[in-house]
Amino acid sequence: QVQLVESGGGLVQPGGSLRLSCAASGSDFSIYTMVWHRQAPGKQRELVATITRTGSTNYADSVKGRFTISRDNAKNTVYLQMNSLKPEDTAVYYCQSLAVVRGAMGDYWGQGTQVTVSS
Repeated sequence: QVQLVESGGGLVQPGGSLRLSCAASGSDFSIYTMVWHRQAPGKQRELVATITRTGSTNYADSVKGRFTISRDNAKNTVYLQMNSLKPEDTAVYYCQSLAVVRGAMGDYWGQGTQVTVSS
């Protein structure tokens, strides 16, 4: 099993910044693609950004130029730097990881962290 724990959420004013972290832990595992999703109240879950093990990234159009995904493979951690935040970025942000645990590929999710953008 792989456990994912997100942190870094909170309340920020429009135009502000936050940095989310997602740390993976477990035994005998290798992390591959890591993904940030978000879900706002009453809306469907939205893929925000992805990063492969080699560092290739992809972003939703709604966050391009404002958000940056990165990872530290030595720490099994993925980050989401969020700048120029808007009220519409308010959501619960979830981390997802594709990982191989003892030879078996699995899909793992964190518990989510709340981001609220409001004045």
